[in-house]
Amino acid sequence: MAYQLIMFILLFGIIFAVYFFVRSLFTRSKKSNSMEQKLDIIIKLLEKDKRD
Repeated sequence: MAYQLIMFILLFGIIFAVYFFVRSLFTRSKKSNSMEQKLDIIIKLLEKDKRD
């Protein structure tokens, strides 16, 4: 009985660890994507300023 309880808690912990790991990967990729968009906007503004 105690063995089954320990295994259940361990399995639950592994599932949560994988979930948070995958979630952090997705949030990191979104942050880098928004960073790329900000850099693109800055480059466009600098090019526009250079032309004027």
